[in-house]
Amino acid sequence: MASFDLSGRTALVTGSSRGLGRAIVEGLAAAGARVIVNGVDAARIHSAVGELRAAGHNAEGVAFDVTSEASILAAFEKFDADGVRIDILVNNAGIQVRKPLVEFSTADWRRVIETNLTSAFVIGREAAKRMIARGHGKIINIGSLGSEMARPTVGPYTAAKGGVRNLTRAMAVEWAQHGIQANAIGPGYMLTDMNQALIENAEFNSWLMSRIPSKRWGKPDELVGAAVFLASPASDYVNGQIIYVDGGMSAAM
Repeated sequence: MASFDLSGRTALVTGSSRGLGRAIVEGLAAAGARVIVNGVDAARIHSAVGELRAAGHNAEGVAFDVTSEASILAAFEKFDADGVRIDILVNNAGIQVRKPLVEFSTADWRRVIETNLTSAFVIGREAAKRMIARGHGKIINIGSLGSEMARPTVGPYTAAKGGVRNLTRAMAVEWAQHGIQANAIGPGYMLTDMNQALIENAEFNSWLMSRIPSKRWGKPDELVGAAVFLASPASDYVNGQIIYVDGGMSAAM
């Protein structure tokens, strides 16, 4: 399975000390990649890196806030100074704030957009500058079912994830000529801390089970196959696409 081998590649996964990002970083490491764990909590990053190394993986950590352009630029400057080449970027960091649109403050709207969408642009831009110079690279943006459809109380998130879908397309059409593939993964309803309130809501859970053909929540490690595929040579002619990992929900009426 050489087409899926990530040996010799370095992957930066934002927001990867826990949740979906942690599952993805573990999957990329298991496929042979050197992985860089990111977040804002240095202690949590240290713990994640220690666990990855204990499992025999090549891992390190870098703490920076994905909403701070200055911190992003400083991180990439340090990568350059240390000779670290980011071959694979996974823009995973994200937040959720749930309330009706008429109750959303502009500050909360901006916080969701900055974390979920603007960060993918800024980090993607900095990674792409280096990838263009080397003539290859993989960018994987984490979208959502919200990239295609909406439901009440998550308006800013839906707007951001719809933006991620089209940002991915924009990256593909501009950077494909430089040997870069930019694609996205759209997770469905996954068993994560961010969804804990929904998981514990019996009424919501009943509605969800009526909508998902698979009749269950997704597990974070079920994103790994799509992530490894999009990070590997197996996807070298796949560009500008979003793969939904949603138990069939986006296909159901």
